[in-house]
Amino acid sequence: MLGGGLRNRNANIILRGISILFLSATLVLAILSLIGYSRQRNSYPAGMTIAGVPVGGLTPTQASQRLLEVYTSPLEAMYNEATIHIDPGVVGFEPDVETMLAAADLSRTGGPFWGGFWDYLWNRTPPASQIPLSSEVSEDRLREYLQNEIAARYDQPPTPAQPIPGGTAFLPGQPGQSLDLDRAVLLISDALRSPNNRKVTLTFIRSASARPTIETLEILLKQIVTVSDFDGLIGFYMVDLQTGQEIHFAMDNKQEIPIEPDIAFTASSTIKVPIVASYLINRGSDLDTAMEEVISRVLGKSDNSATDRVLERIEPNTGPVLVTQNMEAIGLESTFIGGFFYLGAPNLLSGRETPGNSRPDVFTDPDPYSQTTPSEMGSLLTDIYQCAQSGGGALIAAFPDKIKSETCQLLIDFMAQDKLGSLLQAGVPDGTLVPHKHGYVPAPDGTVHDISDVGIVYSPGGNFAIAIYTYHPINNIWDTTNPLIANLTQAVYNYFNIAVQ
Repeated sequence: MLGGGLRNRNANIILRGISILFLSATLVLAILSLIGYSRQRNSYPAGMTIAGVPVGGLTPTQASQRLLEVYTSPLEAMYNEATIHIDPGVVGFEPDVETMLAAADLSRTGGPFWGGFWDYLWNRTPPASQIPLSSEVSEDRLREYLQNEIAARYDQPPTPAQPIPGGTAFLPGQPGQSLDLDRAVLLISDALRSPNNRKVTLTFIRSASARPTIETLEILLKQIVTVSDFDGLIGFYMVDLQTGQEIHFAMDNKQEIPIEPDIAFTASSTIKVPIVASYLINRGSDLDTAMEEVISRVLGKSDNSATDRVLERIEPNTGPVLVTQNMEAIGLESTFIGGFFYLGAPNLLSGRETPGNSRPDVFTDPDPYSQTTPSEMGSLLTDIYQCAQSGGGALIAAFPDKIKSETCQLLIDFMAQDKLGSLLQAGVPDGTLVPHKHGYVPAPDGTVHDISDVGIVYSPGGNFAIAIYTYHPINNIWDTTNPLIANLTQAVYNYFNIAVQ
């Protein structure tokens, strides 16, 4: 019996030792698990992202460093074949790391400790947490950077068309490219907020090639005169009927001379435009068939006898005086007609002095019966055009009860019957509408001193009024002056109709 009790006692001791061992091991494991869980709890859980950046297993300090590494790294922008690296801080981007870490810490430590420990013991993975980006972008700073550092450096402004030296045509300009600023702000703002997509391709807005300036056209016109064989005096006036911009110059033997006051030239047959205008002002535009035929001969055929009939109908015996007075009423001080066209007609305005014929520095031997200047005739054409198009201009302002838009259009239609085919008309493509009136007066010995043409040119790219007067003291040679006037007109036409790329 004694031996059996001893064996039982030893067995109990062994069992107690084993139990103590198991309890000790369990306690050690529990302590180690608590330590491991506590350490894990000090770091962000697996699967957590902050602003799209994985931070699982990182401490707040490490996560903060990782976020700053990602969101302060330069963006790479491609624009117009250039690669630009953009510092987020320079464009006003500031990630709010403290706010994001605070939200992450709340997600990390906000749950019950023992519940989390139990999940840890059973190796249960907590649900992934995603903390959104918190940041600020200064749009003003971003726009300023884009404008000053990218657009200013890499934009390509359009280049204007350039005249071809020695010719009448223009080389086409090149289109430009400018940064699409609004689109760039959106693209870069999105890239600044992205942890992965840190590259952007900036877009541009294509702009049409620039038109040459009217000053460039004026230089070309003067070059055309200079390289021509014409060595007399030329007065040139042109107005853009869309914008009102003017070109006005005069050259004597290829040297530019002053244009104030404008130079008086013999008006010759160009005076028939004011004559018909005066008839319509004073007698109205309700024409019978006979009168239509007479005016067609005046402007279409340059018939002098028909012109005298119109002057007589304006006012018997003193029609020229009334024409002159009508022109004075719209501000044309140097434009006048002193008599009828028939041989031996008295000069009703003999010795008339005007600003144009009173200049002591230049002399064109103007006809004492009929004179004008390029700018005054061009202004009259502009008034006629404005009157026909919109009911505006000096004609309607001066004669509101006597003239209307239809009256001016009728005058333009009559002028369109001048089918000379030379001078102005030679400088434009066939079929171009050019209501005009030319002047060409040979002397009894066959020499010609004055050649002129004035008109309105209608073109797809814009309409313009033009008046060109030439004088040569010896002989104004047609084969020299005609191509010169045609080339000047062609250059203006080409300017208005440059192909835009």
